[in-house]
Amino acid sequence: MKRDVRILLLGEAQVGKTSLILSLVGEEFPEEVPPRAEEITIPADVTPEKVPTHIVDSSEAEQTVEELQDEIHKANVVCVVYDVSEEATIEKIRTKWIPLVNGGTENGPRVPIILVGNKSDLRPGSSMEAVLPIMSQFPEIETCVECSAKNLKNISELFYYAQKAVLHPTAPLYDPETKQLRPACTQALTRIFRLSDQDVDQTLSDEELNAFQKTCFGHPLAPQALEDVKMVVHKHVAGGVRDDRLTLDGFLFLNMLFIQRGRHETTWTILRRFGYSDTLELSTDYLFPPLHVPAGCSTELNHFGYQFVQRVFEKHDQDHDGALSQAELQELFSVFPAAPWGPQLLREVRTEAGRLTLHGYLCQWTLVTYLDVRRCLEHLGYLGYPTLCKQDSQAHAITVTREKRLDQEKGQTQRNVLLCRVVGARRVGKSAFLQAFLGRGLGHQDAEEYHKMPAGYAIDTVQVNGQEKYLILCEVDADSLLSTSPDAACDVACLMFDSSDHRSFAICTSVYKRHYMDGQTPCLFVSSKADLPEGVSLPGLSPAEFCRRHRLPAPTPFSCAGPGEPSTAIFTQLATMATFPYLVHGELHTTSFWLRVTLGAVGAAVAAVLSFSLYRVLVRSR
Repeated sequence: MKRDVRILLLGEAQVGKTSLILSLVGEEFPEEVPPRAEEITIPADVTPEKVPTHIVDSSEAEQTVEELQDEIHKANVVCVVYDVSEEATIEKIRTKWIPLVNGGTENGPRVPIILVGNKSDLRPGSSMEAVLPIMSQFPEIETCVECSAKNLKNISELFYYAQKAVLHPTAPLYDPETKQLRPACTQALTRIFRLSDQDVDQTLSDEELNAFQKTCFGHPLAPQALEDVKMVVHKHVAGGVRDDRLTLDGFLFLNMLFIQRGRHETTWTILRRFGYSDTLELSTDYLFPPLHVPAGCSTELNHFGYQFVQRVFEKHDQDHDGALSQAELQELFSVFPAAPWGPQLLREVRTEAGRLTLHGYLCQWTLVTYLDVRRCLEHLGYLGYPTLCKQDSQAHAITVTREKRLDQEKGQTQRNVLLCRVVGARRVGKSAFLQAFLGRGLGHQDAEEYHKMPAGYAIDTVQVNGQEKYLILCEVDADSLLSTSPDAACDVACLMFDSSDHRSFAICTSVYKRHYMDGQTPCLFVSSKADLPEGVSLPGLSPAEFCRRHRLPAPTPFSCAGPGEPSTAIFTQLATMATFPYLVHGELHTTSFWLRVTLGAVGAAVAAVLSFSLYRVLVRSR
């Protein structure tokens, strides 16, 4: 909605433009009227819409055509004033003033116009009969107000309607020629209807209507008002009410009725509550609220975010089987302009017979939030998070973690989402490693389908000392890290080589020396295809000797061959290394870790007791 409103008054000389402005400001008819009034600014706190309003007078005698055109260009709405007692001034509306205002905008947006019939005190009847044909000819005319500057009749109403024409314009919502909602308005209201339809039965129950009413207007409808609404819809729209519930056709009809009866501010209130701008598009401020993510920090959904997306899942899981079918997923995506998750979704998370389980669904949200928080904010916006959760923005659903540097200083991370880059030469088995993480070994029934189109990412949960962590595996070709200088930062690096091809190990050592040797990122060398015979050794250090010399964990063998589900131990090891990077040179098992913590605590306690005893001995000796 606009932050201020600029109203320009145009019309023939002596029709009372200046008198209308002075009567509004002074609340009495002026005895002396200047040729042209100065620009008036009405503060926001005294206007009905709480928006500052600027009122600008005009005079053909004092302004050139160019100056008038400049004022028209700056105006948000133009009031064309005529004298109800002079028919010549009415005819000039059609032949002179409207062409001046919108003559060059046949295909573009037009400035809204309010017709103002002044001096109603001089004519007993109404001028509406003469004005109606003009209003029918020019759709940019919002309304016509008859008033009297002398008697102060309808003066406030005139400027209220002018302000309303700017803040709640009819043109984007309604086509007066077809007497139908415009397509963009229908599309926006359809999305709002779907967001409000909590049980996805394509209708709004009384409970859902009242929840919608409270969201938009702050209070529910009275029971009788609900019945009256449904009765009006049932009377005018076939299929507008079904099983005593309001259908989409009925919902659209109600909004069209509001507009036709001059209450288009009601529809605008609904649209703006759900994030729409004056162009009937979701505003940038709504979709992309500010969220500062300092360097070295990452982004995660917090419990508010997870609660919301889980409610969305449960809403669309119509058969309550704990998974979304393609049809259910398509229904969920119906409030988006296009499907937000592509076909790679089923290769990035765990699925069940081609359906998206709740676990996989939450993993996908976690992945999007971590990799592209701006896209996550956009998705939450399309799902109506700020409106439905009554929050200022969807940034409320995001947690920004502390800097990586602080995690390294503490020797432990508080992050719940960890990134592992799986680096290796081509054909060492990186894609198979990612799919094995999702329980799809080479013996999986759909192995060929999943392995022939690598996704680049895989995400699942792992247990680290009793805590659930999300682990993201990111496949990286070693050549890209050696030929260029991309971002190699991560929480843990998995350097993968083919045990049957020792040249692939040499590539991993080059990556390690270039990106990780002098840093604090824990690294694990993984010997893939461990089910195959070892290849011929090359001159130089063996993998085990290299890791020992660089104080790295011994290479871990891995194979995803066989009919069973691959072992998860290696993924737990990677996640534990990422969580406790200072333990990478020792054992990472739970028992040894907590044993170290316990021994450290006992050692500190013993040192404290000995220090106190020594202090007492020294005091006594004195």
